[in-house]
Amino acid sequence: MRSVGTVLALVVLATVVATFARRWRIPAPSLLVVAGLAVALLPGTPEIEISPEIIGLVVLPPLLYASAEELSWRELRAVWRPVGVLAVGLVLASAAAVGAVASLVTPLSWPMALVLGAVLASTDPVAVTALGRRLALPPKVQVLVQAESLFNDATSLVLFRVAVSVAVASAAADWGAAGGEFALLAGGGTLIGAAVAYVVTLIRRRTEDPVLETVIALVTPYAAYVLAEAAHTSGVTSVVVAGVVLGGRGEKLTNARIRLQLHAVYGTVVFLLESVVFSLIGLALPAQVQALSDGDKAWPLYALAVAGTLIAVRLLWLAPLSAVVQRKGGIQRLNWRVPVVLTWAGTRGVVPLAAALSVPETAKDGSALADRPLILVLTTSVVVVTLVVQGFTLAPVVRRSGIALEPDHTEREEAAARCSLAGAGIKRLEELSELEAVPDVVLDRLRRGLNARLDDARDRLADSNGTGAPTESADLVYRQLRRDLIVVEAAELQRLYDDHAISDTTRRRLQRSLDLEEARLTDV
Repeated sequence: MRSVGTVLALVVLATVVATFARRWRIPAPSLLVVAGLAVALLPGTPEIEISPEIIGLVVLPPLLYASAEELSWRELRAVWRPVGVLAVGLVLASAAAVGAVASLVTPLSWPMALVLGAVLASTDPVAVTALGRRLALPPKVQVLVQAESLFNDATSLVLFRVAVSVAVASAAADWGAAGGEFALLAGGGTLIGAAVAYVVTLIRRRTEDPVLETVIALVTPYAAYVLAEAAHTSGVTSVVVAGVVLGGRGEKLTNARIRLQLHAVYGTVVFLLESVVFSLIGLALPAQVQALSDGDKAWPLYALAVAGTLIAVRLLWLAPLSAVVQRKGGIQRLNWRVPVVLTWAGTRGVVPLAAALSVPETAKDGSALADRPLILVLTTSVVVVTLVVQGFTLAPVVRRSGIALEPDHTEREEAAARCSLAGAGIKRLEELSELEAVPDVVLDRLRRGLNARLDDARDRLADSNGTGAPTESADLVYRQLRRDLIVVEAAELQRLYDDHAISDTTRRRLQRSLDLEEARLTDV
């Protein structure tokens, strides 16, 4: 980019748009792409050039790591077979179909059409996670969509390298060597990611410094990515494996205070990077269109044809796969709504754009690759189409499909779990009471708090089951009053500081204590 000012302006724009997207309850990536495109069309907007190195090295690792941490290892094991079929078979089918369609309807030569197919063959984990974060999908469906987008990188990267070698060096495709390269990329990335996760686990078990823990958490995805790329394996796979392994062990590595800090810091980083990168996609398209030759003016029709091909191939692949899975699960009446939702959730995003930008500008003989500008435009425009069209309509599709979890389902599950937690605590208090190891006044205080939580959970469970009218439990009233008192205490703390009765260090410590208590009251 041209200047630091441009970067700062982009950060401000992206943050404002993403904030309004959250307030309006619409997908932030979709609105960010539209906003970036609108700003790029304004007169006087500087031309934005995206570097593949910046996207690949700076933006992707933390976003991929955050997406991988959200995956449940238990539920991932339950869907690993369909994930494997999608991560390999669907990627190959999508690349072949897009390559065939592009060679027929666009001016691209067949080698460059194959490059385009390889670039767009895989779904994007950053976009899929960002769009699906607010959808109440069943756990297996959510894991299937996320895992597919995270683990199909090795297949698309091998295809991309083979296609680029054919287009740049005019060499024949060596599919035998491609199979070995796939094993190296996927296997090597998996081993390096697991090794990084093991080393990080050893380090984090031996430290309780919040600042050091935060630094380690931020450095981990970059370490996994750089080490894997240096070993000529898949950096994306390495980051994903490290994220899945460490994400399932976070509670065992840190205490509550550090987890709160890590959640806040990483949430901020992910919010800023997602906001900027999706804005860049919209900002970059007009400049790429201007670089096209006069013979490529029909690029919107080409982009729609390619996007339609991706959706059609995905549906044709998922429908029979879903039928097989449902039959094996003992379901006699097939549900075709699941493959429709899975199809519509397969958006493209940051990873395909980074791959398209890395296409060489010249062939091996030194001649310019005339089709590269069209590949950039088609890739970016297909990404925009999927993010905008599928992004804005994904939530209605999920709602109409009927597979989304009802709010009452989540409420019942949470209330039942709270009953079990409070019951376990009360049982332990009774054991301590029999041992007479704790003063009765302490036991009574703890017992009242647990009984209040148990009553509140039972009230919520009864309300969600429709067996009672909504009521305000004692625990709920307590939390509301305690929050009011915290506001009063915070005002008194500020008065003491303004009157020079306490130091700034004391004020900060007491304010953090009040903040932590308020956060606990909000989370309960």
